[in-house]
Amino acid sequence: MNDLKAKETELFQPSNFKPFRFVFFIFLIMLFISQAIKWYSTSVTLPRFCEDPELALHHLEEIITKPHPAGHTRETRRPYIIAAKLIYLVPQQSNESIENYLHRVRRELSQRCMR
Repeated sequence: MNDLKAKETELFQPSNFKPFRFVFFIFLIMLFISQAIKWYSTSVTLPRFCEDPELALHHLEEIITKPHPAGHTRETRRPYIIAAKLIYLVPQQSNESIENYLHRVRRELSQRCMR
């Protein structure tokens, strides 16, 4: 009986849990994921727009300015969905006009496509 109680108390002793190590490990994982996403967006996703950047910019401008830029069929919406990725890859800054934003996206694409 005493032997059983000794095992129970041994099992329920506070462990040497170190929250600092755990938090640091989670921080490193989040930092790695953030850097991986940044690398993927600049190295893989943005260069996809280099095939026809003006068409992508045209679709992006329509997305920003029109309430329903694409039709209702899947085929007509696809180019607009692809161009909408630019909104997330190169976000519009606060108080930035649409013209300035499109010029900045054009510069970003030309820089990426020249590499």
